[in-house]
Amino acid sequence: MTSARSSDAAIVTGTISIGEVLQLLKREFPDVTISKIRFLEAEGLITPERTPSGYRRFAQPDIDRLRAILTLQRDQYLPLKVIRDALDADADADPASPAAGSGLRPEDFRPGAGRVRMTRGELAEACGLTEAYVAQMEGLGVLWAAASGHYDEDALAIASVVSRLSAFGVEPRHLRSFRVVTDRETGVIEQMATPYSQPRDRDGRARQQEVVRELASLFVQLHAALLRADLIRSGHA
Repeated sequence: MTSARSSDAAIVTGTISIGEVLQLLKREFPDVTISKIRFLEAEGLITPERTPSGYRRFAQPDIDRLRAILTLQRDQYLPLKVIRDALDADADADPASPAAGSGLRPEDFRPGAGRVRMTRGELAEACGLTEAYVAQMEGLGVLWAAASGHYDEDALAIASVVSRLSAFGVEPRHLRSFRVVTDRETGVIEQMATPYSQPRDRDGRARQQEVVRELASLFVQLHAALLRADLIRSGHA
């Protein structure tokens, strides 16, 4: 026991604990948690030193790398694999290129703050749609009200995009395929994320949520890449 403690003390020199890392980064990255830091380690993005007793210890290079990862996630919309490859290779190429950074970032899939509470009439007016159009969207399962009967920020975002599509002649019936694809992909994401959640693991739920957000971001980026490639191949872009 004494040997382990003395060995730990030697490793601790010049490093800080995971809790101290969290406090250091929390102001700049409010969404960071200990679970997220552990998840990034599990995914191979960071490799903090371990004491013989198993405690994580972070040196300055570890903290700098972690800050770079969180910044790229937040500002450049990059998926973890792209971030890991860019940092590992110390690439000179711009990691924020359109191909890498298209689509939504994982953080964009966090639940909203619940600040938006609109009636159907208010939602329709805000998006330039008729209430009948909004009702049709609901009937197709493209849009729905919260349990309170009000529409939240997600509903507003969906209705806003649909409003812009309607200017090009898109009708509610055209939205059915989006609902079908979304249902299918939601099922796939949930299935793929299930192994990351272990009932007895206190970080299991947080780890699963991180995986869900990462997968959702990658799915959106794949859609964008495929659509772009198809349009270019067909000569329409």
